[in-house]
Amino acid sequence: MIIITIAFACSFALIILGGGLYEFLVVDPAWPKRLDLIQPAQGGINRKRFWVPVHAAFELSLIAALFQAWSLADVRVWLWVALISHAVMRLWSAFDFIPKALAFERADASTITESAARAWTRRSVFRFPLDLVTSGAMIAALIATGERV
Repeated sequence: MIIITIAFACSFALIILGGGLYEFLVVDPAWPKRLDLIQPAQGGINRKRFWVPVHAAFELSLIAALFQAWSLADVRVWLWVALISHAVMRLWSAFDFIPKALAFERADASTITESAARAWTRRSVFRFPLDLVTSGAMIAALIATGERV
């Protein structure tokens, strides 16, 4: 059962990684010139429909995996690495990136400069290494668990 829980958490971590890649490779290069692309009220993408459920699923499955693997020190260490790197990224996002993203989503296009939007996208890419650490730690936890079975 523990390997299934860790596999789910690992899958959600990799989905988050893929979502981040999609945003900075596809969405972020385009929207600074077309603000409506990220404004749901204007027919643009609604990022909350992806990010809220996937983060909730990852966090719940990671917590469940930590409880199940508590007695397995080699697995627990990797799960802690994943939890800490993810928590750092989420806190940084909550206090910096998300409020600014919501402001861009609600703003009148005439009030946002392309340079301000580009500055946000350039800084946003620095969250990706934390997602890489989280995903790598989840893969390591899955491997460590698999070696026990």
